[in-house]
Amino acid sequence: MTNLRIGHGYDVHRLTEGRALILGGVTVPYDKGLDGHSDADVLTHAIMDALLGAAGLEDIGCLFPDTDEEFRGISSLLLLEKVAGELEKKRVRVVNVDATILAQAPRLAPYRKQMRQNIAEALCVGVERVGVKATTEEHLGFTGDGSGMAAHAVALVEMDC
Repeated sequence: MTNLRIGHGYDVHRLTEGRALILGGVTVPYDKGLDGHSDADVLTHAIMDALLGAAGLEDIGCLFPDTDEEFRGISSLLLLEKVAGELEKKRVRVVNVDATILAQAPRLAPYRKQMRQNIAEALCVGVERVGVKATTEEHLGFTGDGSGMAAHAVALVEMDC
């Protein structure tokens, strides 16, 4: 018998000048970046929380607190690798992850393939197990007016019984 579990993750960060915009480990050309303690990669953060939730583990705020200087400016892909290690310790295998970035701009379609590849490599899974989509918010709310970005993610994992 298999033990499949689903997790959901959500993250949001404010856009600010003077920072690189990093999504799924890709530096996307844009005049603003996401503000945060790490590289503020909302896509990778949402995926980490989805995986951790599915596995019944603490969220990224507990594992990588923004009060810890060790994580200041760190690549979220490195943190995702650490999450993958925690999953492995618990004998949890990633079946798939699927995520959606909510952002009015910039256009993200040209970067999605590399985002998927980066996330798959960090999780040691095939790229076909990683979905990344992007949508605008039709100029509604903080993501629609360009003051921030958000991401939702779901993850399916299999745990040993």
